[in-house]
Amino acid sequence: MSTSSTDKPLKQIHLAAHFPGVNNTTVWSDPEAGSHIEFSSFAHLARTAERAKFDFLFLAEGLRLREQGGEIYDLDVVGRPDTFTVLTALAAVTEHLGLTGTINSTFNEPYEVARQFASLDHLSGGRAAWNVVTSWDAFTGENFRRGGFLPQEERYTRAKEFLATAHELFDSWRGDEIIADQETGTFLSDAKAGSFVHQGEQFDISGQFNVPRSPQGRPVIFQAGESDEGREFAASNADAIFSRYSKLEEGQAFYQDVKGRLARYGRRHDQLLILPAATFVLGDTDAEARELAHEVRRQQVSGATAIKYLEHIWNRDLSAYDPDGPLPDVDPIPGENTIALGRASVRQFRDPLAVAKEWRERAEAKHLSIRELVIETTGRQAFIGSPATVAETINEFVQADASDGFILVPHITPGGLDAFADTVVPLLQERGVFRTEYAGTTLRDHLGLDHPDAEATAQQVAS
Repeated sequence: MSTSSTDKPLKQIHLAAHFPGVNNTTVWSDPEAGSHIEFSSFAHLARTAERAKFDFLFLAEGLRLREQGGEIYDLDVVGRPDTFTVLTALAAVTEHLGLTGTINSTFNEPYEVARQFASLDHLSGGRAAWNVVTSWDAFTGENFRRGGFLPQEERYTRAKEFLATAHELFDSWRGDEIIADQETGTFLSDAKAGSFVHQGEQFDISGQFNVPRSPQGRPVIFQAGESDEGREFAASNADAIFSRYSKLEEGQAFYQDVKGRLARYGRRHDQLLILPAATFVLGDTDAEARELAHEVRRQQVSGATAIKYLEHIWNRDLSAYDPDGPLPDVDPIPGENTIALGRASVRQFRDPLAVAKEWRERAEAKHLSIRELVIETTGRQAFIGSPATVAETINEFVQADASDGFILVPHITPGGLDAFADTVVPLLQERGVFRTEYAGTTLRDHLGLDHPDAEATAQQVAS
């Protein structure tokens, strides 16, 4: 193990790739951009990530096309094939890469989701992971039989019981029931394998789970909540949590807060990974990368996109305003009935009047147009520079406990990860902070996580 000058062991960096098909991080209009629905695009990104020895590939999911002013919001990438279908197909063209998918706990049922993830884990040889999310709006719920039946404040109540129920289903098989003795004709040693009974506030189900225990026992569990309730949910249940903090100090504060919650659940610091999403722009020099990054941001935030984004906060039609002009002199319209439906960014601005006041002060102080302001306020964590600079910055964040690694979001799909794999990864490997080969076969191996069976055995011994 490599060490720093203070003899503190260097942390190993975790890296993953996000296929960004449902947001405007992707510059879909770039001549180098490809399809966001053809399998060849998913396969290219996955193979690049595996060539670079990444931990996993991550797919987000949108359950409904977003609307603005009653029309499909067509400035983002529209549409996404079913998550399980894509991940299962990718299992056939990769050997080591973890396969992580966002699956909703509000509009699905534990039995079906557990069955799908157990199947994916079998088909991939132990590489499945589940990002457990909730849906908060009735607009998305209209696509489902029960509609917007679940109040926002109850979404984690259902999510917690959903995950607990799924774990009961995964654990309904010990893993040694199938003996398949051809001489005696005995297939199962236990005819009750997979039996389960769950009676709770959210779910009342019983039967037999029909997928035998998978290689990982349970899929790796991811969580993306930033709220206090979300952090607590991750500390008690998740193997990894996403983060959106872009500055070192903010990342360290989040890292310390979430890791500090683990002890009350009897968990160690290394049993929950902090993995922020991060964009990146590479150049031969830092100056070249900064210039390119400026152009990328202008591609991501066109004039039309800037106006549409501003409408999220103002909650009114702003199509008559010039994106290269000043902010509107009219105030936002507060209220629950928003002009933009299905967009998570709407939830970020609980007090639109206060946001408008803050943005006006910033725009006036810096002489920013609408488009310039949106570019400045919507930028996420970004690594910008030469490969050496980016490698150094990533390593600094991880060694300073601002994260355990990063989920990289390229702005070009599917080839946007290629340069990172070819130039930054070798530098991290030279530093001794990133693997040169996969050491195990499962995603839990890649992430350094305990196996659920090992945890259960340890608990039995302790008791």
